[in-house]
Amino acid sequence: MRKLFIPVIVIGLIVVLMSMFVIPEGDRGIVVRFGRILKDKGDVVKIYEPGLHFKMPIFDRVKHLDARIQTMDGRADRFVTSEKKDVIIDSYVKWRIKDFGQYYLSTGGGNAMTAQALLERKVTDVLRAEIGSREIKQIVSGPRTQVVLPAGTDVLATEAAKQALEIDGQRDQIMEEVLKSTRKSAMKDLGVYVVDFRMKKINLPDEISESIYRRMRAERDSVARKHRSQGREKAEIIKAQAELEVATILAEADKTARVTRGDADAEAAKIYSSAYSKDPEFFSFLRSLKAYEKSFSSKSDILVLDPKSDFFRYMNDAAGVAKK
Repeated sequence: MRKLFIPVIVIGLIVVLMSMFVIPEGDRGIVVRFGRILKDKGDVVKIYEPGLHFKMPIFDRVKHLDARIQTMDGRADRFVTSEKKDVIIDSYVKWRIKDFGQYYLSTGGGNAMTAQALLERKVTDVLRAEIGSREIKQIVSGPRTQVVLPAGTDVLATEAAKQALEIDGQRDQIMEEVLKSTRKSAMKDLGVYVVDFRMKKINLPDEISESIYRRMRAERDSVARKHRSQGREKAEIIKAQAELEVATILAEADKTARVTRGDADAEAAKIYSSAYSKDPEFFSFLRSLKAYEKSFSSKSDILVLDPKSDFFRYMNDAAGVAKK
C-alpha cells in the first residue's frame, strides 16, 4: 500500500496541475472540449476572465484571446474616384474582440492574422465605395486645421477657407461612413468591435498629380479673377458715390457762402447808408481821404487832372468847396 501511495499522490498532483490554467491580464480565455466551445447553462460561450481557473484535463483545451484594443495599420492602397482618377490612401483601424465565440469560429481558432485580413477586406470594400462616389477635389486637401478668419479678410481668402472646411467635412464624412458600415459588418461576421477608423494620408499618383494641380490652379485663378472684377466694380461705385457727395457738399457750402456774403454786403450797405444820412459832408470827406490814399500810394502813379476839379476840393478848401 505504501508503495502505491506515492504514485497515487504524484498522479493526483499531475491531474490537479493539468486541470489548472491561468489567464493573463489583458487576455480572455475560452475552453474547447471535443472540438466545441464550452458554454454555460444559458447556451452562451463561457468567457474566462484573468486569473486562476480549472478545466478537465486531457479533454479540455484552453484558447487565449487578446482582449485589448489592437491596431491594424496596413500598407497604403490605391482607390479610384468618380472621375476614374487614382488616389493612394493610407489608413488604420482600431479594433477589439467583443464576441469571443464568434471570433474564434470566424477566424479559424482565433487566428489574429486571419482576423486582420478579413477586417482589412471589409474596410477596403467600404472605403472603395465611398471614394468611388466622390471627386478628387472633395477628397484631397492639406492639413486639417480649423480656419479662423480675422476681420477685414478679403473675399478670395474667405472663399478658400470655406472650400477648405468643406473638404475637411467630406473627409470626416467618409471616415464616419466607413466606421459605421464596417463596425456593423465586422461585429456580425467576425465578432469584433471597430473602435475607430482614420485616414492618415491621401496622396495622388505621380502620373496624375501635376495635371490635377494645374486644373486646381486654373480654377483658383478663375475665382480670383472673378473676385477682383467684382472688387473693381464695387470700387468704382464707391468712388462715384464719394465724388457725388463731395460735389454736393461743396455746392451747398458755396451756396451758404454766397447767401452769407450777400447778407453781409446788404448789412454793410445799410450801415453805410445810415452813416451817410446822418452826416453826408463827413462821409464825403472820408471817402475823399481814402481816394487820396489809394491814388498817391505809389510814386510811379501819374494823375493828369485839373487842380480845380471836384477831386481836389478838400485839398483846395478845408470846407470842401470846389473852386470855379
